[in-house]
Amino acid sequence: MKFHDEQRAAHYLSNISYYRLRAYTYPFQDNTDPTHPFITDISFEDIIELYVFDRRLRLLVFNAIEKIEIALRTKIIYQFSLKQGSHWHENANMYRNLNYFKSNIDDLYKEVDRSTETFIEHYKNAYSTPYYPPAWMSLEVISMGLLSKLFSNLIKCDEKKEVAKAFGLSHPMILESWMHAFAGLRNICAHHSRLWNRRFTIVPKIPYNTINPFIRNRNINENKLYAQLCCINYLIQIISPKSSFVANLKKLLGTCTLVDCKEMGFPTDWRNEPIWV
Repeated sequence: MKFHDEQRAAHYLSNISYYRLRAYTYPFQDNTDPTHPFITDISFEDIIELYVFDRRLRLLVFNAIEKIEIALRTKIIYQFSLKQGSHWHENANMYRNLNYFKSNIDDLYKEVDRSTETFIEHYKNAYSTPYYPPAWMSLEVISMGLLSKLFSNLIKCDEKKEVAKAFGLSHPMILESWMHAFAGLRNICAHHSRLWNRRFTIVPKIPYNTINPFIRNRNINENKLYAQLCCINYLIQIISPKSSFVANLKKLLGTCTLVDCKEMGFPTDWRNEPIWV
């Protein structure tokens, strides 16, 4: 590895740990050799450029997931509360697996008890029954991961179908899959972990039948980032039609010479897909 400015490199290493940067040097080294020699001509500054690119990518994705998460909470709370009442989320008959329900509702109560949100404090001070706040309060303070678990465990019903339909999906099972994947992706972004060439263990299902145009080329690696970006973009276009997500992503992809879009699962024809035009 070359160092164009060793003093500047030392400054970076005093603020970004070696083992954090190691995740970005890994693809350019022979990792079967105990000494991990570099197999390509690369500089420390190139690695920093890749590190900065990944940081910007995380921020872009995190911002999009924030919009999706808020919209999901809103639609779920609205559809179920309208027909099933204020505390539908506590009704065991609404869920498929009773053991999962008991575990999830216990986690929900813990998160509500820990919450310092003003509206939760107001409920506790103003009401004694029901003991826990209604869905439009309780579900606002739980994690996206727990929201995903609750939604996935809900029985098949019209309300669940309406939530999926609101996001352009013809089957709730697809939305369940996307929520599960987004929860994991959100955690990666929130914990500042490497994103650009990651292989995901939790992957979204790629639908063959959507209400709005999706991707035509479905022969993609579901465990790479491109699959999740397609799902994110599909929902963002419904939630925020004037979003700059696509433009910002395309612009970002041109800022780092080391970035190989194939490593993120992008097919060669991705720019011609309706959702990316």
